[in-house]
Amino acid sequence: MTSVFPSRLFAIVLTAILSIAGLYYANFHLCSECAMTNEVSSQVTINMPRTEAWEKLRDLTLAHNYVPGLVKTEVTTELKEGVGASRKVFQTETKGINETVIEWQDGHGFLIRLHRGEKGAPPPFKEAFFRYQLDDGDSPETTLLTTTMSYTMGMGFVGGLLEKLFLKKLFKGIIRDVAISLKQFYESGEKVTPAILKQVKADYKKAAS
Repeated sequence: MTSVFPSRLFAIVLTAILSIAGLYYANFHLCSECAMTNEVSSQVTINMPRTEAWEKLRDLTLAHNYVPGLVKTEVTTELKEGVGASRKVFQTETKGINETVIEWQDGHGFLIRLHRGEKGAPPPFKEAFFRYQLDDGDSPETTLLTTTMSYTMGMGFVGGLLEKLFLKKLFKGIIRDVAISLKQFYESGEKVTPAILKQVKADYKKAAS
């Protein structure tokens, strides 16, 4: 009995996964021509004028102060800003990914491409881009920040299924954390640690309740 139960459980789980996969395929007909770029975004209001926020955002060396999980940032090109400027952001002292500016709107923001040198986007993405956008807030002393990640999943059908099941929700949370952390860093001038981010998110939740 005990030896049969795991196999039955596995069969049930496998059947459920295949059923979901079948429905997903039937509804979306995934194929090489049908691959779509997905997008998640978040907005926060920063308590400073847009011109002041832009002077901070245009400094490509500051990312590790507000992007959760980063320990350092290095600009890897002679260009320090504008299209073609590139930086490497590190999750550890040696492990990192490249971010290269492909659009630059002076005073408002930029779009970066995420890649691993010449190897393309990091897993699980086929392509991945991140946009920081600053717009005037409701008053001259505030700025509306929009953080957006656009991406195409890799791994074919499996990647698309995982994105639909849970990855998109995960990505939304990450993008939200970046926006909240950037606001906190700009307003306080202090690097946002995991403890600070946890407290800030708790304060947001309390204020919303």
